[in-house]
Amino acid sequence: MKKLMIDEQFEGMRLDQYMALVLEDYSRNVIQTWIEDGKITVNDKTVKRNHRLKEEDVIAYVITEADTTITPVAMDLDIVYEDDHIMVVNKPKGLIVHPSPSTLNQPTLVHGLLAHTTQLSDCNGELRPGIVHRIDKDTSGLLVVAKTNEAHEILVEDLKQRKISREYLAVVHHPFPHQSATVDAPIGRDPRSRQRMAVTDKNSKEAITHLFLVEKFNDYSILRAKLDTGRTHQIRVHCSYIKHPIVGDQTYSYKNTMDTQGQCLHAFKLKLNHPITKEVLEFECEMPQVMKDAIEEIRRLD
Repeated sequence: MKKLMIDEQFEGMRLDQYMALVLEDYSRNVIQTWIEDGKITVNDKTVKRNHRLKEEDVIAYVITEADTTITPVAMDLDIVYEDDHIMVVNKPKGLIVHPSPSTLNQPTLVHGLLAHTTQLSDCNGELRPGIVHRIDKDTSGLLVVAKTNEAHEILVEDLKQRKISREYLAVVHHPFPHQSATVDAPIGRDPRSRQRMAVTDKNSKEAITHLFLVEKFNDYSILRAKLDTGRTHQIRVHCSYIKHPIVGDQTYSYKNTMDTQGQCLHAFKLKLNHPITKEVLEFECEMPQVMKDAIEEIRRLD
């Protein structure tokens, strides 16, 4: 049994919201079921999921781990590069990178990787074999996969040292008024919604995004975004923060944004030093058709 004491900053928060922050690998529906079943208690008492927490409340919880075996799923993966140490994959829109305990039966990139090869690093645990970094479900584009633990550890350190260059193309609302700009604003979990991140000075981490104007229209722009850091939803949050939300983003953009099957955001360029040979590797891939179609529609209306 694990126990947590509530401090002042979480006073007044719903129990299910707080536990969703603590147990971020589990869905809120699963957490609510555990509360109803008495697996999560407050001050040794069973409470409702909307129970409001108070400072110094003690939460106790017992989580019984489910079977986390991942069954390989054959997929037509777009493998841009592969050798004995790493792979570079062009992930399609709509595919989650790795499963969580509550979504084991949903096919992810990891399921496809396991069907492709039995040689993947295990540094990140059984749910994330080979995964060095992630991109969102509805973001397409390039990511590097580690096939050995040695390669994985070196790639993670290179990410920390900002030696791996990742660039994205984004279609955003409104004309961008600069040729280039840098957004330096810390990002953390939005306390009002577990599914969202936000620019905040509470429980946040440094986040830096460099933006460059590619093309401008009457009410839209195409931007190139280069990451210095890799926070969850970073480009989406930063673009929304500067009032240029990404087209099609159902979480951070306008309610009447274009329907483009998720945000118009594509990781088009990846540059890194090979973790073993130290050779400089650089890859680019075209944006998905749905994003091209959105840009053509914008040009037509311009």
